[in-house]
Amino acid sequence: MSDSLKGRRILVTGAASGIGRAAATLFESEGAQVAWLDVAEERLAACNVAEGSTRIPCDLADPEAIARAVPKAAEMLGGLDGILNSAGIADTATLDATELDAWNRVIAINLTAPMLVCRTARAALDAAGGGSIVNIASASGLRPANSGAAYSASKAGVIMLTRSLATEWAPKIRANAVCPGTVDTPMLEGLFERDAEFEERIRASYPLQRLASAEEIAEAALYLISDRSSFVTGIALAVDGGRTLH
Repeated sequence: MSDSLKGRRILVTGAASGIGRAAATLFESEGAQVAWLDVAEERLAACNVAEGSTRIPCDLADPEAIARAVPKAAEMLGGLDGILNSAGIADTATLDATELDAWNRVIAINLTAPMLVCRTARAALDAAGGGSIVNIASASGLRPANSGAAYSASKAGVIMLTRSLATEWAPKIRANAVCPGTVDTPMLEGLFERDAEFEERIRASYPLQRLASAEEIAEAALYLISDRSSFVTGIALAVDGGRTLH
């Protein structure tokens, strides 16, 4: 490891599993102190966190919970230098089959919550002299699938939110998005049966013919949240095995 985040204080949402957990672990290994935020309190309590890091339960569907958790993270870490918005939920229903409550929940967690986290953290980032924001979007935000309209719309919104942050909060704060393809995470297990038909669909959809690992997406987030990408802002980095090539 290179200590590329030594001394950095980073808030990570969705930190108890999947991409968020892989990223929080990687950031710590690179020297960061991390505020691990997640709604799943038991899973969060089971996460091993480094010295100087902290766990904070938070329901991102609740704006008041965000208003409490983000300042608490800044207080416990002694400030904030970065944010990774990784928490999200999926919905594979077609637009015609999507209930309004389901639509609103996807938008609330996938799009509104990152906006609120960033806006609430702005004062702490400014106090630190600036920082880096990374939002986990999706390849579906670049090119929608045949279903999952709410999810695709929410992730396209995350990309535009990221570009707005990069424009409005420059030059001291950078903001970038990562757009993963299908990632082997617990969320995926809840959506699809991992049978031969599923594996064939993956091979047909991706030039690299496989799923991504959470660790691969975390590496992309590390690049964007660290000074390795110091002249990069406002991008939507596709880490999707080639899905959006055509």
